[in-house]
Amino acid sequence: MIELEGVPELIDPVMVAAFEGWNDAGDAASAAVAHLDREWKGEVFAALDAEDYYDFQVNRPTVFLDGGVRKITWPTTRLSVVRVADSDGKGRPRDLVLVRGIEPSMRWRSFCNEILGFAHELGVEMLVVLGALLGDTPHTRPVPVSGVTSDADLAGRLDLEESRYEGPTGIVGILQEACTHAGVPAVSLWAAVPHYVSQPPNPKASLALLNRLEDLLDIRIPLGELSEDARAWQLGVDQLAAEDSEVAEYVQSLEEARDTAELPEASGEAIAREFERYLRRRDPQAGPGVATEGGLTDGRDGSYLRDTTSGRTRPPRPAPKEPREPRPVEDAGKPSGDPADTEGPKDGGAPESTGPRDQADAPDAPGPTDAGKHDDGSEDTGPTGP
Repeated sequence: MIELEGVPELIDPVMVAAFEGWNDAGDAASAAVAHLDREWKGEVFAALDAEDYYDFQVNRPTVFLDGGVRKITWPTTRLSVVRVADSDGKGRPRDLVLVRGIEPSMRWRSFCNEILGFAHELGVEMLVVLGALLGDTPHTRPVPVSGVTSDADLAGRLDLEESRYEGPTGIVGILQEACTHAGVPAVSLWAAVPHYVSQPPNPKASLALLNRLEDLLDIRIPLGELSEDARAWQLGVDQLAAEDSEVAEYVQSLEEARDTAELPEASGEAIAREFERYLRRRDPQAGPGVATEGGLTDGRDGSYLRDTTSGRTRPPRPAPKEPREPRPVEDAGKPSGDPADTEGPKDGGAPESTGPRDQADAPDAPGPTDAGKHDDGSEDTGPTGP
C-alpha cells in the first residue's frame, strides 16, 4: 500500500501525465506538463525508484555542482500536485496531479501499476496523458490535436475519438490500457508535429495541447510567455523555409492538402465552439497571459487575432476614426469587402492522412520508425504517425 505524507485531501483531482521519449515528438507533451508545474508551482511528493525502470546506459544520470558539492540527478518519473484556485472563473478550486518523467526502459506493467496505485490513493477521477507524434502537417496551420479514449461512454460524453489503433505502442498506450482494465477513465491527447521540424522545442504544439486540455477539463490555464514563444517559433521556421525553395514548395503542398481536408469541418457547431472559447478568454478575470494558440496574448492593445486562412497572427482592425458616409440605396446589396469576423480555427481534430507517414487511423499509440530502434523499445526517436 502506498503511504502519502504531507499530501492534503485533494479536490476533484485529475492526473495529467507526459513522458519524454518515443511518445514526445519535439518534447511538446513533456514541455506542456512542465509548464503547468512551473506556472502553478507544483510540489513534488513522490518519485519512482529509477533502479526499477531505467537502463542508465540509455538514459544516463547527470552530474551537477550545488554550492561546490557534486550531486547526481537520476532519470526517473516524479509526481507533483498543484491547486488551481479558480479553475472556472467562479472561484471553484480543483487539484491536478502532474506526472512527468521518461518513458521507462523496462517493467512497463509494474510501472503502470505503480502510477495507478498513486491515482487510487489520491482519489483521481480521470487520467489524461499528453503525447506528440510526427505527421504530415504544415507548421503554418493550427496544430491538430486529437483526443482519444478506449471508453465508448467517455468518448460520447467528452466528444472524443474511440481508439481503433493497431500496431506498436509506447508507454502512453500501455498506461491508457492499464487504466481501462483498472476502471479508471483515461484520455490521451495527441499533437501532430511537422516531421520536417521535429527537433525540440516546439512551443506551438505545447500550446495546442494546453488549449485542448483546458477545454477538456473546463479550467483556465495561465500561459505566460508560451503564446509569444509559439509565435517566434513559427516565424523562425518561416524564415528557414523561405531560404529553400524545395522546402517552401513542400510546405505549400501540405497547406493545400490540410485546407482541403478541413473544409468540411467549417460547420456552425465548430464556429460556435471556437467563439465560445474566445468569449471565455476575453473574461477579464482570466488575467494576462491566457490565450489561444496564436490568439489573444493578453488584454492589452497589442493583442493579436488568429488568421485561419494563413495560420499566422494578425493585428485586429482598428476602429474607424469617424462614422462612414451612409451607403446609397443602390449599393445596399453589394458586399462591403470586409472579411467575415466569425471565422476561427477548426476543432483541433487531426486531419486526413496526407502522406505515407500516417500509419494508423487513431493516434493513441503511434508507430515507431525503424531507424535506431532497440529491441527493448528504449530508443527515443519519436513516433512518425498516429
